[in-house]
Amino acid sequence: MESIITSQLNPNLVVKKDNKPEWYLPETRRDGYRNLHKINRYGLLYRSDYVLTLNENYKPEVEKLSSVKKMTNHKYFCSLIVGKGQDILYEKYASDFSKSTPQTIMSITKMLVNLFIGELVEKNKIDLQKNVSYYLPNIGSGYATAKIQDVLDMNIQNSYSEDYTDPYTSSYLHEPVCGWRLPEDPSYKIGQEEFLNSIHAIQGESLKNKSELSQYKSANTDVLGVVIEKVSGKKLKDWLLETVEAAGFEDAMYMGTDRNSMPWISGGGCLISRDFLRFGLLFSRKGLGVENRKVGSEKFLTETLVNKGTKYMELSPNKFLYYSNSAMKCGDWIGHSGLGGQFLAINLKNGIVASYFSVIETDSGTDENYKRDMINMLDEIVNKNF
Repeated sequence: MESIITSQLNPNLVVKKDNKPEWYLPETRRDGYRNLHKINRYGLLYRSDYVLTLNENYKPEVEKLSSVKKMTNHKYFCSLIVGKGQDILYEKYASDFSKSTPQTIMSITKMLVNLFIGELVEKNKIDLQKNVSYYLPNIGSGYATAKIQDVLDMNIQNSYSEDYTDPYTSSYLHEPVCGWRLPEDPSYKIGQEEFLNSIHAIQGESLKNKSELSQYKSANTDVLGVVIEKVSGKKLKDWLLETVEAAGFEDAMYMGTDRNSMPWISGGGCLISRDFLRFGLLFSRKGLGVENRKVGSEKFLTETLVNKGTKYMELSPNKFLYYSNSAMKCGDWIGHSGLGGQFLAINLKNGIVASYFSVIETDSGTDENYKRDMINMLDEIVNKNF
């Protein structure tokens, strides 16, 4: 008699409640965030041959800031590192976190597109005023007539939604493509490009953003990732490796992918805290890396500060955080937020970088007041002259 081979659905990835997999539930999210590089179904690992040296040159002024005291004592807090050049000016970890703990940087991965698109623009290989369909003839109606610049600035509307308070928002339905959850149908095995081609326009409407506010969609960044591959003739994973080797990470960039090994450029990265800082320092040097390696475009980074972009968030009365060129900007600094409590800020004028890890434990993973406090703290830090 033949034995029966039994199996069960992967417990980390199966949807448990509120249309969320186990790792993203509030009670398990803190553990899930620091193990996502092992939980997601598909991924790549990149390490650098040379490591950027960091020197401890702590500045007590950072710790004295009331905003720093408030945020580093918050129950969501994981780590905060402030650096400039090759100096660490401040470094603090939660009691359950360490220098060797990787954590997802979520959407901060999107800043890679600023480097890649900037390089292609500088080489005259891409025109930001061209429609997406000029480069991707098979793209669906959700992106076909959108200008590359508007996709970079989160300045289009389509049927893809990213409202994390809605358990059935499009971004959750996107997750099976890149292995953050199991699909309802086990035979569902499409890749990133096929998924993106299926996004359509809102029936009866154009893609034009009807307001000055950001229409935030992670799919925008993934579409740009496909554009980068098609225009350059170079795989996205090769672009990523060059960036890792320029940044000089000591540990690794853990990058989630689709099942075809295409990096999930809109939010798949995981880094340890010091490498998170190194990532920001690469931007502070305008793309100049270790061993004189170069990624991105200094001109494009500078233009990111002056590009109008869209209003992403009001930080205080009449002071806004804008979305520009696949990054967020305010005054002299650029950066990005990550779902659930991450933020990276880089002052392009004085070179100060601040990287912050935390885990918001609300049902949705969002808390606008906490997020505003977090960004205002980093704004205060990077605008100081330590």
